[in-house]
This record gives sequence, structure tokens and C-alpha cells, in this order.
Amino acid sequence: MILTLIQHDDCELCDEAWALLSAAGVRDFDSLWIDGDPVLQARYGARVPVLRRYDSGEELDWPFDGEVVRRFISTPLP
Repeated sequence: MILTLIQHDDCELCDEAWALLSAAGVRDFDSLWIDGDPVLQARYGARVPVLRRYDSGEELDWPFDGEVVRRFISTPLP
């Protein structure tokens, strides 16, 4: 499964999300930086960090913890 952590530069919450993903055993994810992209900033600016599943397009908004992340990535597609 491909996961993307949507974030922006100099974001303390994004750093926390990155560390949480690592601690939860999620080490394989991409980063999508929204800085400099007005469309992405309009969509995600107030929501970052956001974890997105590529396979379903589902998104998990902050705050989340390790258990919530594990459930999010283990939920089968409908």
C-alpha cells in the first residue's frame, strides 16, 4: 500500500506525525509538500499533516496516534 504524508515546511505537527508513523512501524510512505502550490495549500493548509492512502484516496487528518494509523492502513477496501 502506498501512503502519503501531506505536509509543509517548518511544521512542528508534521514532524510529530513523521515520528509517530515511524514509531508505529510505518516506514514506507511518501511526502507531499504543499508549500508553493496554491491549490494544495487551499485544500490542505489548515489540515496538515494528513495521511492519505493511494489505493482508496481516503485521508486521515491530524491528530492521530499509532493505533488509529494501524487501523487506517489495515482497513480493507470496500
